[in-house]
Amino acid sequence: MLKGSCYCGAVRFEVEDAFGYAFYCHCSRCRRRTGAACAAIGGIEIEKVRVEASEQLLKVGEREDGYRCLCKQCSSPLFDAVRGQRFAHVQLGALDGAPTRRPDHHIFVGSKAAWHAITDALP
Repeated sequence: MLKGSCYCGAVRFEVEDAFGYAFYCHCSRCRRRTGAACAAIGGIEIEKVRVEASEQLLKVGEREDGYRCLCKQCSSPLFDAVRGQRFAHVQLGALDGAPTRRPDHHIFVGSKAAWHAITDALP
């Protein structure tokens, strides 16, 4: 079991170390949400994510197909419910430890920040 939290610690969560996939996302939305060159994301069945301290958890853009979860206090992105709310895309940077599955590919490379160079050999 991996533990994670937002920047201020108001929201804590656990997730099984059983990610089915992991990737780096370079889309403009992820870059703007994280303030980074890309977001490191792990995908897992949503029932394998357990929020421990949820009173400050904010669900944003809740629709039938999914929503985003972030902290009401510090606005840290934590995970998104996706694919009909059956899966979670967990922000790997919010985890306290390292997951067994590491990102093994990049997506939306055509949208990457012009100042960022991808220096690994991942597809």
